[in-house]
Amino acid sequence: MADPLSILRQYNVNKKEIITKGDNIIFGEFSWPKTVKTNYLEYGSGKDGAPKDYYTLECLLFLLKHVSLTHPTYVRKAAAENIPVVRRPDRKELLAYLNGETSTATAIDKSAPLEIPTQVKRAVEDASDSTAKKPRYDDSDVQKIKEQLALRFDAPKKSSIVSNIDRSLSEAMSIEKIAAIKAKRLALKRTMIKEDDDPGLGTDLRGMLEFDIDMTKDITTKERQWRTRTTILQSSGKQFAASIMGLLKSIRAREDGRVRTSAPNPVPTPVSRVPQQPAGYSRYDQERFKGKEETEGFKIDTMRTYHGLSLKSVTEGSQSHKMAPQPDLAPQNKPAPGQQMKKPSRTPIIIVPNSPTSLITMLNAKDLLQDMKYVTSEEKRKQGTKRETEILIQRVKPGGLTVPYRVTDNPSKLSYADWDRVVAVFAMGPAWQFKGWPHEGNPVEIFNRICAFHIKYEEITLDANIGKWAVHVINLSRIRRHLDRARFLEFWEKLDRYIVLKKPHLRS
Repeated sequence: MADPLSILRQYNVNKKEIITKGDNIIFGEFSWPKTVKTNYLEYGSGKDGAPKDYYTLECLLFLLKHVSLTHPTYVRKAAAENIPVVRRPDRKELLAYLNGETSTATAIDKSAPLEIPTQVKRAVEDASDSTAKKPRYDDSDVQKIKEQLALRFDAPKKSSIVSNIDRSLSEAMSIEKIAAIKAKRLALKRTMIKEDDDPGLGTDLRGMLEFDIDMTKDITTKERQWRTRTTILQSSGKQFAASIMGLLKSIRAREDGRVRTSAPNPVPTPVSRVPQQPAGYSRYDQERFKGKEETEGFKIDTMRTYHGLSLKSVTEGSQSHKMAPQPDLAPQNKPAPGQQMKKPSRTPIIIVPNSPTSLITMLNAKDLLQDMKYVTSEEKRKQGTKRETEILIQRVKPGGLTVPYRVTDNPSKLSYADWDRVVAVFAMGPAWQFKGWPHEGNPVEIFNRICAFHIKYEEITLDANIGKWAVHVINLSRIRRHLDRARFLEFWEKLDRYIVLKKPHLRS
C-alpha cells in the first residue's frame, strides 16, 4: 500500500508536480489531507515510554519548498503560517532520504498506522482536455476538402465520357485509318526534334567516344586478375580428374616396385613415365655435399676429437689412436628385426622444488595445478598424504579436453629426451637449486629454454635472484582462497603460449 512519505520522496526525486488544492495534497491519482501523519518519527518521541509523534505531510512538503532557507528563518516562516516545523536534529537525515541520497532512515517507523489515500476523479478535466485538443478547421480548409471530395467522385464520370468518345471514333473510322493517323503523328514528332546549331558537335562527340574506347582498352590490357583462396582453386587449364589419376598411378607404380624388390624372385617392373622429382633442399643434410675439397685429398677425419685421451696416445699417431667413445645424450636403441620402434612421449614435464620450505611441493602440486586451489604442505601431511617422486596430473581445458602433465622433483632421473619435454620449472631463489642441471646449472641459460615460475605470498618481499631472472611471479593470498583460481589460470595461459611457440610437438 502506498504511504504518503514514500510517495512524497518519489515525486521529489523525479521532480514531479505536487498539487495543493484546498485542504488536500494531490499526487497524481492519490490525495491525502494536509494534516495526515506520515510514519516519520519526531526527534525524541517514542523513547523511554514517551508517546510516538509523527510529522505531518504538510510539514514535510513545507520543508521541501523552503529548503534553501536557514533553519531559524524556516522556523519563523512556518510559525507565521501556523505549520509544524521539522526539528533541527531530524533535518539532515530527513532531507537526505527525501532527495534520494539514502534509501531509508532510522526514524521511519514501519509499524506506524497509515491512512488510505482517496482516489482523485478527473473525468471532467479529461473531457475538457479532449475537447481542447480537437483540431479546428477554418472555412478555407473546409472548402478545399469539399473540392477534393467532388473531384474524387467526378473521376468515374470523366472516364465514362472518354470511353464513349473512343467508342464513337471506332465506329466512324476503320482501324487501319486510325493506325495510319498514329504513324503520321509519330513521324511528325520525330521531325519536330530540334537539332543543335553547331554542325561540328557530332564529329567532336564521336572523336571523344573513340578516345574513351582507346583509353579503356589500354587500361584493360594492364589489368591483373584478382587472386583469392577461391579463385586460385578454380584452375582453367588443368582437369582435376586427369591430374589426380596420373598422380595415383605414379604412387601405385612406386608401391609395386617396392614390393617386387623385396620378393625372393624379383620381376623387372615397367619403367614409370612419371618423372622423378629431385630431392628437396635441407639445411640438416649438408654432409652429403661435402667432398674432398675440405681436406684436399688427405685422409683427415674432421669429426675427430682428443677428448678423454692421454698425451701419449695422441703423440703415438693414428695407428695406436682410438677415438674415445662419446656419451650419447639421446640414446636411440635400434629395434630388433620384426620389432617396432617405441614412439617418443609427448607428455610435458613440470619440475617443482625438492624443499619443504617451498610453497609448491610434490604434496600439494596436484591441488595447485589441477584443482587450482592452494593447500599448504603441512595440511597435506596432516591429512596423511604420502610424498611421491613423480605424479601425473590431468589439466581440464575449456571444452572438456583433458591434457596430462608429468610433475617431478627429481631432475637427476631425467634423460636427454625427457629434458626436451620439460616445459616449466618452479624456482625458489637460490642458485643451488639448479646444481647438476643442463647448461652447467646456469639459471639464465635454463630460463631461456624453459618457462620459469615463482610462487610467493603477497606481503613477502621478492627474492633478489628472482627479480634478476626471467621468472613469472605468482602472488598468493594467505586468506583469500577465491583468488587462487585466477592466479593459476594466468599460469596455464602463459605456459600454453610458451608450448605453442617453443615446443609445438608436445601436447598442450
